[in-house]
Amino acid sequence: MKVLTKEEEQAHYNATLKGGVLGGVIGTAVGTGAVLAASRRFHSFRALTVPFRAFLAASGGTFVAVIAADRASASYDIEHTPEKKQAIEREHERERLLNEGKTVLTRAKEWAEENRYPIIFGFWVVSMVGSFTIVNRNRYLSGAQKLVQARMYAQGSTLAVLLASFAAEASDAQKGKGRWETIKVLDPNDPTHKHLIEKRIHKERYQGEDQWMEMVEAEEARMKDRKKAAAEKTHEKEKETKSHDKESKSHEKESKPRDTKSDAKASS
Repeated sequence: MKVLTKEEEQAHYNATLKGGVLGGVIGTAVGTGAVLAASRRFHSFRALTVPFRAFLAASGGTFVAVIAADRASASYDIEHTPEKKQAIEREHERERLLNEGKTVLTRAKEWAEENRYPIIFGFWVVSMVGSFTIVNRNRYLSGAQKLVQARMYAQGSTLAVLLASFAAEASDAQKGKGRWETIKVLDPNDPTHKHLIEKRIHKERYQGEDQWMEMVEAEEARMKDRKKAAAEKTHEKEKETKSHDKESKSHEKESKPRDTKSDAKASS
């Protein structure tokens, strides 16, 4: 785990912000173009309120901005961490060698398993467009009613696909595959380095997915160091205070006999 300095954190933040802003601009432009095209093409779409159409255009910008910011953050982290970059290159080389002996159907199946959520989102978009195209043929419904019905059909079909995806993910979890995998590693407590133990690891669906965990761990490490430094400082102060009190008491004990002798001489 790499502990970032304040300068590195700021540079990372700037790269993430730049990626998010760029993605937001592109997404908003595409969303606005799509809304304008739909307004010209479909009369029922023109019947929608202006705020709702503005919301549809802005939603595209928000969606793309979030994805672009996340990818920019992951890319910056990989580019400025040689260990991660080398590990990713080795992983790509290993995957390339493994894929050479696989059929097209097997590779397609594995790709679908790893990208199931983007596929589900794409399916929702396609089903939304298809449902709206079918419902739009009904002349007796208003634009808002057509949109509601199209959304219901799209949500129903997407829910079915989502449930199937959850079932597949549960099956992968039981088999030790998918996002969480059980692998065998050397026992760190074995001095002979011959005993293997099982370890459950998290497999990233995309590069940098677990980056937030590393950032949290780094921040926790810094907080722990600050608490430790504060505790040591407090301990030093207490130690100095005790030493000072001890010296004061010792000085008082030494001064008492002298005061007694002085009083005796004065009385005589």
